[in-house]
Amino acid sequence: MNEIEIQRQYYTQTAEQYDKMHLTDDWEHSLALHLLAAYIELYQIRSVLDVGSGTGRTLLWLKQRFPELVVKGIEPVAALRQKGYEKGLTLEELVDGDAYQMPFGNNSFDLVCEFAVLHHVRHPNQVVQEMSRIASRMVCISDCNFMGQGVLSIRLLKWLIFSLGLWSVADRIKTRGKGYTISEGDGLAYSYSICQSLPPLRQCWKNLRLTTLNNGGSQLGQSLSASQLLVIAQGKRSE
Repeated sequence: MNEIEIQRQYYTQTAEQYDKMHLTDDWEHSLALHLLAAYIELYQIRSVLDVGSGTGRTLLWLKQRFPELVVKGIEPVAALRQKGYEKGLTLEELVDGDAYQMPFGNNSFDLVCEFAVLHHVRHPNQVVQEMSRIASRMVCISDCNFMGQGVLSIRLLKWLIFSLGLWSVADRIKTRGKGYTISEGDGLAYSYSICQSLPPLRQCWKNLRLTTLNNGGSQLGQSLSASQLLVIAQGKRSE
């Protein structure tokens, strides 16, 4: 069984408990959603695509907050999509698809977002590039930052290894060659930081705004002070 099959089997088996396991007391996700809502209001966003929608929490929240907003989600696990349909989402609103190659044209949504999905894919920057292809005005990424996890000495060590371009080597050693870990609460996950996706975002977008979602305010800087980060990319560069 390959990595993708392991992850999808995990979500299929835990679909009934998904909301309780992943969404209860998820303060960072709620904060990211409210910040995203501010951008939607301020920039008069008319359509949103959510990548890796799970059971549709983001879609339902946005539909309730913005009744006129066109929202659509893409989710590869059938059992999770089914839970979304049971909540009232339609087949057109929550569709099957692969984040590496999504079935949408260039610039087909004003805004494309993801919440805690990129640390579950082997090649997150390929997904980021695909999100940027589809978005016409804005990309929102709310996800992990491995450099902001652990005590200060560990965070500084991680930052040093990352800065030297050796993180992938260190991570392979740590995971004994697998490149991923498996836990009961999160399934199969990869070591990921939003900071790794800033270069491909800068290639596609003129303006990036990085915000800490927890443990913020440290003089160490955003990359070391928070385990969860939010980046908003705006101003698409000419193709």
